[in-house]
Amino acid sequence: MTLADTQTEPSAASTPSWDIELLYDGNCPLCLREVNFLQKKDAGRGIVHFVDIADPDYDPAQHGDVDFETAMGRIHAVLPDGSVVKNVEVFRRVYSALGMGWVYAATQWPIVGPIVDKIYDFWADRRLAMTGRPDLETIVAQRQSCESDRCRISDSSVE
Repeated sequence: MTLADTQTEPSAASTPSWDIELLYDGNCPLCLREVNFLQKKDAGRGIVHFVDIADPDYDPAQHGDVDFETAMGRIHAVLPDGSVVKNVEVFRRVYSALGMGWVYAATQWPIVGPIVDKIYDFWADRRLAMTGRPDLETIVAQRQSCESDRCRISDSSVE
């Protein structure tokens, strides 16, 4: 993990019951596939708290102050102490919390880690286009226009 992958936020008044809070894009089909897999592995234990940033009720103040645009650009997670992690570190932590740390263990190795980080950066920069969705600027603009209307962002239009 690099220093850029972690930022500290004030801790909440009470300690959450979950080990990690995963912020995900509920309008991304590939993200949903991963979240569904992780929810099955969590098996209702509440180890991971899943938060859909596409939900119109998403409030950054309740989730590490990670705003919608930032969360859409890279994957983020919030730890019980309020600190925020992002990028591949999120996957390492979520999989570890669910007892599957071995899946991402190699990403901590000196040669493998930087390669995986670059692959993730490539994916994150292109995931919207690769999943047939508008660019980030369009999605953010749609979101901002909906805030007063309380509408849900869809993949191709505003509902």
